[in-house]
Amino acid sequence: MLIKRKSIEKEVASRRPANIAQAPVTISEDDGVRYLHFGTRWVQGAMRLRKPDWLELEYVQQMMAWMLFIQQPKHIVQLGLGAAALTKFCYRHFPDAQVTTIELNPSVIAVCRSMFKLPPDDDRLHVIEMDAMDFVKDRANHGTIDVLQADLYDKDAQGPVLDTPAFYQACANCLTPNGIMVTNLFGEHPSYDKNLEAMRSAFDYVQCLPTVAAGNAVALAFKRRPTLDFRVLYERALEIGELTQLPARQWVNGLKLSQPG
Repeated sequence: MLIKRKSIEKEVASRRPANIAQAPVTISEDDGVRYLHFGTRWVQGAMRLRKPDWLELEYVQQMMAWMLFIQQPKHIVQLGLGAAALTKFCYRHFPDAQVTTIELNPSVIAVCRSMFKLPPDDDRLHVIEMDAMDFVKDRANHGTIDVLQADLYDKDAQGPVLDTPAFYQACANCLTPNGIMVTNLFGEHPSYDKNLEAMRSAFDYVQCLPTVAAGNAVALAFKRRPTLDFRVLYERALEIGELTQLPARQWVNGLKLSQPG
């Protein structure tokens, strides 16, 4: 996640295996919002204390734009836990779906449990300590995921840490025939074009939403090219707004503006 904040941070004490070289997990709070960091000013996630299940950051809201195309997913997977915002939101709003999150850093999982109100695992929710690349390469996961949300940044925030054509092809392999991958990119960084090119080599159709003020750009990658009927998409956006209060109409506007001609 690529949002900068000037704040005084405090380190969260948590144990981690000595053989894993990982940045310290730190938090800060400002104006009723708690932020997750990896020991730097870069924000890795946020939670409004009075609304812990709300998606506080604008680009994280955009990561839910797949809802315009998929109404009842059976399996949602998040690569990179962050502050658990997407995991909690999907767990709450899709009670019939399996929600799986893959996170390499055990400290992030521990902090999300203790400081960001991540619920415990149950028969629908599974938070797994694992490398995202290992997960998507596992043939047991191929063809099983309706929605794949990737937000994979380290403490240096120099573009996604997994950005190769092989990674995106493995992600595409994990999707069901009409599945969608949603990825957080950084529109002001050279990694943006590199990631788009890699995604386009693996997916039938890739479309980016407009870059938000913080510089994040969310890309939607479709296993199978969708039909963009904007009348239908605006109707669906109205339903999403009524159900979740998310600005779904803005997502459709962004998709429409990005069309050629």
